[in-house]
Amino acid sequence: MTTPNHGARHVAIIMDGNGRWAKKRLLPRVAGHKAGVEAVRNIVRAAGDMGIEAMTLYAFSSENWKRPEDEVNDLMGLMKRFILSDLDEFAANDVKLKVIGNWRALAPDVVALIENALERTSGNKRTTLAVALNYGAQDELVRAAQAAAATGEISEAAIAAHLDTADMPPLDLLIRTSGEVRLSNFLLWQSAYAELYFTDILWPDFKPADLQAALDHFARRDRRYGGL
Repeated sequence: MTTPNHGARHVAIIMDGNGRWAKKRLLPRVAGHKAGVEAVRNIVRAAGDMGIEAMTLYAFSSENWKRPEDEVNDLMGLMKRFILSDLDEFAANDVKLKVIGNWRALAPDVVALIENALERTSGNKRTTLAVALNYGAQDELVRAAQAAAATGEISEAAIAAHLDTADMPPLDLLIRTSGEVRLSNFLLWQSAYAELYFTDILWPDFKPADLQAALDHFARRDRRYGGL
């Protein structure tokens, strides 16, 4: 791993634009999702070399169930194939897989695949890849607050300790592709002091060089956390 000079330990990405990428090419939406999976592979491979300790990717939100059934089925099928085809590479490259959100509510075969992948990569240390599945930040905050209340302590520290990302470094940089400028119910608590980076590049076209550009931009930011 190269020594990073950007200072970002934890980077999150809202991977937006698969559908528009396909539409521009007169292709079905599933073609955009397939191209998006390939972009994930390239970015994850580059992340460790760029010195990123943890990366969180917004793969499927709790609101995505509102999409057409065929598209949801396509997304789930792609996710299963991604886990099956890339698990050996995760293991070989010391990538630890983590899944956040209400993923245990997914279909039993998906849950079994995820549990196997989590177990197989649990000892890896180079990079943590957190995939947000059936995830919504408001739901995460409700769950964290309920867990904190069960301990008898309602405080910022208690809620933070029960977030899905509690065992990860604080979020430094959140990237959104495709030109949209909103968080879309993603990592709302964690983004309180994260730097935000928006790009017009559609997700399937987002390359490691674009990630490096975002990191370079982050390195130039003056992070004051409310101070002078």
